[in-house]
Amino acid sequence: MHVITRQRLQEFWQTHPDAERPLKAWLAIVRLKRYSSPLAVREDFASASFLGQWRTVFNIGGNKYRLVVDMRYDLGRIYIRHVLTHAEYMRRTQEGSL
Repeated sequence: MHVITRQRLQEFWQTHPDAERPLKAWLAIVRLKRYSSPLAVREDFASASFLGQWRTVFNIGGNKYRLVVDMRYDLGRIYIRHVLTHAEYMRRTQEGSL
């Protein structure tokens, strides 16, 4: 899958250095794949959550962080929307701003 944009991941791990290793591990896995459905994603990421047609939320770093992406299976692309701490994710979820 083509990941757009890796820069958001880098900016996050510069602020949260302990997120660098798990985000790089996630990136290494998805770059080697061509996911066709949420079921295929679930094979690699059992804890992934699917919100609507495209939106997927990954638990990163032992549930410490959340990676929110749009998975465009038809285009072979993953669009990084948000990289958040667990607290930020919970606040945005309550506000309805994901």
